[in-house]
Amino acid sequence: MLYICSMRPQKVLDKEIIDGLTQVFRTKGYEGASLKELAEVTGLKKASLYHRFPNGKEEMASAVLSNSVKWGEEVLFEALANEEDTPKKRLKQGLAHIRSIYKGGEESCVFRAMSMQTGLELFETQLHDGMGKWVKAFKDLGLAFGLTAKTAADFAEQTLIDIQGSLVVTKCMGDTSIFDKALKRIENRYINN
Repeated sequence: MLYICSMRPQKVLDKEIIDGLTQVFRTKGYEGASLKELAEVTGLKKASLYHRFPNGKEEMASAVLSNSVKWGEEVLFEALANEEDTPKKRLKQGLAHIRSIYKGGEESCVFRAMSMQTGLELFETQLHDGMGKWVKAFKDLGLAFGLTAKTAADFAEQTLIDIQGSLVVTKCMGDTSIFDKALKRIENRYINN
């Protein structure tokens, strides 16, 4: 007689959990995110949430940041570094991914949300490393455009400032065209250098 042992399927998939946690941390920041909200958005009871994240809210936030960095590496940075495409096409694809992940400027950046108050103290290294990877990816793209190392570094830093700053202003003004114009300025900066 053959016995088949199967595990009970998880009711909530890991991607759905991370997406839910991301949404709460994006909108509330680390300090403002309550365990009740985190549990509700994931569809898990608090005990189940603690079972998956034994170190509590800090571990949840760290997982969200790690997932954000992973997205950058697997989607954005890969598009920016794809040497099979021209630098112009790589830039356009990268900006399209940025437009998509921030839903045209309607979504806040997890890095910004986590860099407030206690979040900055707890996640300083992750935030620093994550932002550093964005700058490096855009600097490498600038070099592919034929920019000097200094100009490529300046463009990369300004690109990050434009993205992050425009997300804040877009949210405050309730006008997604601000974000769209910022992405267009980034594109023009690289293409018309």
